[in-house]
Amino acid sequence: EARRNADVLQQLAAIDRTRLAPADRLNYDLFKRQYEVALDEYKFKSYLLPINQREGIQSSDDLANQLRFTTVKDYEDWLARLHNFGTLMDQTITLMREGLRAGIKHPRVIMERLPAQLDRQIVAPEKSGFYAPFTKFPATIPAADQQRLAAAGRTEVEKTVLPAFQRLKTFFVNEYITGSYPEVGAWQYPNGDAYYAFTARKFTTTNTTPEEIHQTGLAEVKRIRAEMEGIKTRTGFKGAMPEFFKFLRTDPRFFYKTGDEVLTASRAIAKRIDPKLVLLFKRLPRMPYGVEPIPMTIAPDTTAAYYQQPAADGSRAGTYSVNLYQPESRPKWEMMALTLHESVPGHHLQIALGMELGEIPNFRRYGYYNAFGEGWGLYAESLGDEMGLYDDPYSKFGQLTYEMWRAVRLVVDTGIHYKHWTRQQAIDFFMENAPKAELDIVNEIDRYIAWPGQALAYKVGELKIKELRAKSAKEFGDRFNVKDFHDIVLGSGALPLDVLEQNVNEWINTNCHKECELPFEPPPATKPPATKPGVIKKPAPKSKLTKSEVPLPKQ
Repeated sequence: EARRNADVLQQLAAIDRTRLAPADRLNYDLFKRQYEVALDEYKFKSYLLPINQREGIQSSDDLANQLRFTTVKDYEDWLARLHNFGTLMDQTITLMREGLRAGIKHPRVIMERLPAQLDRQIVAPEKSGFYAPFTKFPATIPAADQQRLAAAGRTEVEKTVLPAFQRLKTFFVNEYITGSYPEVGAWQYPNGDAYYAFTARKFTTTNTTPEEIHQTGLAEVKRIRAEMEGIKTRTGFKGAMPEFFKFLRTDPRFFYKTGDEVLTASRAIAKRIDPKLVLLFKRLPRMPYGVEPIPMTIAPDTTAAYYQQPAADGSRAGTYSVNLYQPESRPKWEMMALTLHESVPGHHLQIALGMELGEIPNFRRYGYYNAFGEGWGLYAESLGDEMGLYDDPYSKFGQLTYEMWRAVRLVVDTGIHYKHWTRQQAIDFFMENAPKAELDIVNEIDRYIAWPGQALAYKVGELKIKELRAKSAKEFGDRFNVKDFHDIVLGSGALPLDVLEQNVNEWINTNCHKECELPFEPPPATKPPATKPGVIKKPAPKSKLTKSEVPLPKQ
């Protein structure tokens, strides 16, 4: 892959960028950056980490839930995957064994989660998730083909898949766990500090250093903590913040008794949000989304929810997946913010709109930048205020909890991988500053351990979007239209943050200074000071210009 990436860059260099149209120059730059980042990462050998507690071959049966099974060929394609599964497993083990030798390996504390996951895969063939497609057939497939395919599927699971998992478990227990790092943090890797600085740049799409990110996180924690104190006062709670956190974590009124109740409530919240979107957005995606449970094979080791984007061919809608494991750890007060982030106006709205853009290359249509996508998701949580969805102090506290969660990430991720914090230090800092359930907090910290730098993207991206919104509101004054701003942010698909900032600045300069006849102030030669985090000028309730009078640039 690295050789191919270098070859692509060499071919790209043969193209005269200056002769391209502006839109294609942007495509050129983004395409080039994508391959340069991949080559930069190659030298750190992160490919020797093909598995962790949240992703890897041990959960690949979930692919069956994403594929379409409507024809005989669909089933035969799945059989072909199963037939080659043993080869994939052996290659995965080879990479991990080389990782042990080279010192590119995960810490023991997160790898100790894997044997239980493997045990959930080593079951009777008929109970395997890999066999699940053969338990139901469409009526259009003849009975004889159904019997043939089901028998072949059972044989492949029994003879290929199950022995492969047994080999992985043997390797894992006898070699990998015992050879894993006893401490946590990417600083332990060969050239680990440079690797973490790279992941910070990669995931935030900025040149911000780990130390700068750590300090930003501390400042945000302090600011949000002050807002939390105000909400606590509104609830009438008389105790100190640690006591309030304990109250929110333990009082039965804040929890459902069953996973089914959690799922039903999540679906109801999603439908409550949907009609509010027109208040803030001019365009909505055509593709719908559903709310489904996270598979129980991975639910104990993953976070409260996640989103899966639609199929490119339109055969599968977007999916907001909700964790139903231990419902007593899924508080009601966090569900609104969580749904806003994972479904709409968060991930589904942003990703589905990007997939429905007109003339745009596929690498951009289906591409993803963590700082943009996760920054937008976190920003979307704050839009609940403008849509009137945080209608009680507890749900508003839930939104602040989620914002604090992402601010804490800046501190603990850099703490673990840059400042050599222990796992317990990170857990304690999280527990002291957010009322999320301890199960969630431990799973979160272990996620940061497994994915150095990824957790930095959320808050960095959100702060940039809020900074750009505040700047736009200031420049347009009472002519500011939040729907137009959202159109600019989402109208080119996912972008690195520096390119997003350039787009917004061009929109301001083109549409505000000319059309609004405001005095033009050229951008300063150096980067202006960041807008005070979290302080956003709300849009004026009545705009003096109609939407059509504030034209948008053609993409």
